[in-house]
Amino acid sequence: MNTPSVKLPRITTLIRQAVPRLLEGVVAPLAVFYAALALLGLDGALIAAVSWVYAGVAWRLVRRRPVPGTMVLAAIAITARAALGWWTGSAVVYFLQPELGTICISMAFLASVRLNRPLVQKLTLDYIHLPSTVLRHERMRRFFARITLLWAFVLLANSTVSIYLLLHQSIGTYLLVRTSVVAVISGVAVAVSIYAFRRVLRRLHEPPALPAAA
Repeated sequence: MNTPSVKLPRITTLIRQAVPRLLEGVVAPLAVFYAALALLGLDGALIAAVSWVYAGVAWRLVRRRPVPGTMVLAAIAITARAALGWWTGSAVVYFLQPELGTICISMAFLASVRLNRPLVQKLTLDYIHLPSTVLRHERMRRFFARITLLWAFVLLANSTVSIYLLLHQSIGTYLLVRTSVVAVISGVAVAVSIYAFRRVLRRLHEPPALPAAA
């Protein structure tokens, strides 16, 4: 089957796009929360974390830049988390909620493979256009199923480590170790995913093997 050529963005381009979002959405909120927790206590930390997210939304509105849907959902989610954390008076409750959500997402990834609708394929198509002939190729279908399984277990591993640290270590240790461990696990998974994606695209363009002579 002839498949059209598919070009992926350069790795450096993907990194330049991902790093600011990672800093704004993951690293900075944790740093703000921990700094405020040390200086102002739990209530101050919760207010600071919520303020950080809404400040990001306000900054985009003032500059008349579009507010991503993911940021709106993040603002709603962190408001609910902070409200429950404030009501219970527990930082553990505040951090436990997203971990439980991540476990649910990992189960959704597993279920999507069972239903032959791998979620990684849907997420990939949000950023990279793939022709229908490529998507129908058996190698590509197997690739998306396997990578979806990989990320299901990555998410589950991240949540398991995070919950263990949250329940057995101080909040400071949890924030430091959890961030490092999750970054390493996720970084390895990203590297494996990109390598496998490029490999399967190359194999799509290889000519079919000739049958062995009798």
